[in-house]
Amino acid sequence: MNVSAATASLYEQYVSEMQQIADIRYSAAVLQWDQETYMPAGGADARSRQIATLSEIAHSRFITDSMGSLLKSLSDRDDLNEELQKNISLSLYDYEQQVRLPASHIRDLSEASSKAFHSWMDARRANDFSLFEGSLETLVALKKVEADLLGYENHPYNALLNEYERGATTTLLDSVFAELQIPLKELLEKIRHCEQVDDRFLKQYYAESDQWQFSLALLERMEFDLQSGRQDKAAHPFTINFSSKDVRITTRIDEQDISNMTWSTIHELGHAHYEQGLPAGQYGLPLGEYASLGIHESQSRLWENNVGRSMSWCEHFMPLFKHHFPSQLGEISASKFYRAINKVEPSLIRTEADELTYHFHVIIRYELEKELIGGQLNTKDIPAFWNQKYLDYLGIRVPDNRQGCLQDVHWSHGSFGYFPTYSLGSLYAAQFFHAAKGAISDLEKQIRSGNFRDLLTWLNQSIHRHGRRFTSEELCKQLCGEGININYFMQYSTDKYRFIYGFQTEEGIL
Repeated sequence: MNVSAATASLYEQYVSEMQQIADIRYSAAVLQWDQETYMPAGGADARSRQIATLSEIAHSRFITDSMGSLLKSLSDRDDLNEELQKNISLSLYDYEQQVRLPASHIRDLSEASSKAFHSWMDARRANDFSLFEGSLETLVALKKVEADLLGYENHPYNALLNEYERGATTTLLDSVFAELQIPLKELLEKIRHCEQVDDRFLKQYYAESDQWQFSLALLERMEFDLQSGRQDKAAHPFTINFSSKDVRITTRIDEQDISNMTWSTIHELGHAHYEQGLPAGQYGLPLGEYASLGIHESQSRLWENNVGRSMSWCEHFMPLFKHHFPSQLGEISASKFYRAINKVEPSLIRTEADELTYHFHVIIRYELEKELIGGQLNTKDIPAFWNQKYLDYLGIRVPDNRQGCLQDVHWSHGSFGYFPTYSLGSLYAAQFFHAAKGAISDLEKQIRSGNFRDLLTWLNQSIHRHGRRFTSEELCKQLCGEGININYFMQYSTDKYRFIYGFQTEEGIL
């Protein structure tokens, strides 16, 4: 299809405007990254204002009448090719969503989030939820307003879910979680009756400087492009990007637990691979953005668990572990290491949870957020709700708020509706990894030899390069021939853990 000169001119105008808006948003993101890594505590108030100002400017520029007219004019053109049409249709969808949110709301939300982040940090240090409660209450109120402004069917939480996982609803999630819990509980019950694996060697002294050097070597071997990214430290690991050529990840180091740093680093690496794989030529446009948070989490969970907790991965990386930590791991075999890093046991901290009980951490947060946004739960009652759910689902008592409802950074960012994408991501990850093994016949052998390039290339071609062209379910159907299916995760988990724990089970889930 030949694009007319008039249409080409309009499209160039659209691209220019979108990229300038992206420049502003990414500038705010740089300030946010600095806020969570290097900024001195005294800069909190001014930084909140700076981020809020830039966020308001970017939002205001996007929701102008002239932008709306430009998008609608382009959407009516019949000489746009598929790629250009997709960018316009997605931008028009975003515009119609965002125009419902006044610029003042964006500023209020941004400013409240920046302040809440520092309140959360103070509350964690003091182990005192009351220090965060007021800021959190403000954010919850703003998110309820946002849900009303955006509009929703059946439940206000649906409006917030849609911001992270387009089309996701409480009805869908209730169904997926209900379907998942039955076989997951059965598998956990089998494991509970088996002899527990020994992971004590993971929880001894590992110097921070040694862990840091190991993490950099790990990233390099697992194909992190250090010319287009970097790693730093943060209270809560995260990934942020300013383009596909500038992707920052962070990790957290616990000198008494090598696991904390290792798999948070690999988790963030998965996010970074996705961001670095997005098409650079689509900067600022929808086709240069990720498909959804569920797909984003599928990439982090695939690298963290399907790759990074596999026997093949352990066999390759044991020499590197022993090189950096000879006194702690010198006598540990790859098989013993593999069992230890896959120990299944109910625990307090989501980011440190095994991949089976992890889903219950997510379900607890989902149920809490749904009631909070729906008005059935008050902010002050979060600790009691949280503690009861951990007892009900995981059978453990929460000793304090730092290890309980203050452990995640997400609420301080106003990220209500994010947590369910972690479970969706794990389910998609198992499905995608199954497809990858079908496409790369010797994938396990490649991982064992330290070759991650073919897997990354397959993910680049199958997922990353498409940007937002497809919804999560469209992408899943294209790759796997069907939508999300919990059986892939359950088959992967059953095959893995019956080897680790030595129990028998019926053959064939799929």
